Amino acid sequence: MERRTFLRQLLLYSLGLSLSAPRFGVAATGAETTGAAELSLVSGADYSAVVRRALQLLGGMERFVRPGASVVVKPNIAWDRTPEYGATTHPLVVKTLVELALQAGAGEVRIFDHTCNEKRRCYVNSGIADIVGAMAERRVKLDYIDSRKFVEVKITGGRSLDSWEIYRDALTADCYINVPVAKHHGLSGLTLGLKNVMGVVGGNRGRLHHGLAQKLADLATVVRPTLTVIDATRLLLRNGPQGGRLEDVRQVDTVIASADPVAADAVATTLFGLEPERIETTVAAFQMGLGQMDPSRIHISEQRL
Repeated sequence: MERRTFLRQLLLYSLGLSLSAPRFGVAATGAETTGAAELSLVSGADYSAVVRRALQLLGGMERFVRPGASVVVKPNIAWDRTPEYGATTHPLVVKTLVELALQAGAGEVRIFDHTCNEKRRCYVNSGIADIVGAMAERRVKLDYIDSRKFVEVKITGGRSLDSWEIYRDALTADCYINVPVAKHHGLSGLTLGLKNVMGVVGGNRGRLHHGLAQKLADLATVVRPTLTVIDATRLLLRNGPQGGRLEDVRQVDTVIASADPVAADAVATTLFGLEPERIETTVAAFQMGLGQMDPSRIHISEQRL
């Protein structure tokens, strides 16, 4: 279904004027992606400069954000942790992406996450509430999740899911920027870009953890980031996703950016000394044709500042 038709159905469903859940997604054919992917990997101690360079190497934020666009910047703010523990997206990465979106002419930028710990503590202790508040920019809004905004969406071609509740603002944004933190996860091995979708889904999220990899791939057919920027400034190597011990964190001062979410996850996996094939979510999404994980078909522009 075309995006325009989907958004019209979503609006009618949200207003209670339609009983049919909106349908949106790509058909899951099982064919592996054969196209090449463009990706930037930039390292350096100045995180703002690193993010800016990563976007420049992809053609600039103007490639992704049109003047007047509604933009969502979706970090991982799920846990009541301060930045040095590597459990949440670094606030400087979030701030820089917001600034770049505004410079590209965004009409509004919304930031939110469906937290696991108490939402106010998560937003404050992650450092994101303070850094966004200090911007004092009327076009920027740090929102708490509003349970009334979850809408059931039919997942066309899903292999494990045929529908799920998804946050409306994530679906209707003109530009959806996915900003996960790279870290260990006790169930999925790693949590990267594809798993960051958990922050925009509702319902009983615990049900997703059985057969998690394929369910995340199914959700990825609906929640389609315009851009994925993986915060690998600190890697949480053990005891993820919540962490809580500084000895489990390794600082690598790196950011990965790509319009291909599968390629971004695949390359981020190598920072942990693992092959992309080790992460079942990446493999499932690749097999559904949602992106590229073959290293020989990912063009990486790499720089150290």
